[in-house]
Amino acid sequence: MSKTSMAAVLGAVGLLALLPAGAQAADAAAGENVFKRVCATCHNPTAEGPRKLGPTLAGIVGRKSGSVEGFRYSKANSEANIVWTTEKLDPYLKNPREVVPGTTMAYAGLRNDDERANLIAYLATLK
Repeated sequence: MSKTSMAAVLGAVGLLALLPAGAQAADAAAGENVFKRVCATCHNPTAEGPRKLGPTLAGIVGRKSGSVEGFRYSKANSEANIVWTTEKLDPYLKNPREVVPGTTMAYAGLRNDDERANLIAYLATLK
């Protein structure tokens, strides 16, 4: 390998080391496990499944907050006027009550950045 090629490789590796952990590729399969562990008690991943305490999360990415027909949302969630993008879901899943004060969602939040990124990758697969 030439000195120029070696310098380019080392430079790229150095730049990767500077990326924050959340910038790495998320793992939707690992996110499904997180979903089953922390979300599935209250939320269904499909629109056709049984009704649970929380609204279905099928199609959550790209959906407006408080908009699942037939689900009774808190006033805070109904009026939040948030479109759930992956970027908006991140702080919400970290601390729901901070993002939507008055939410009735009982979950305190997922503090682990990698687990949250994986969960969001999984949620993005739900249609």
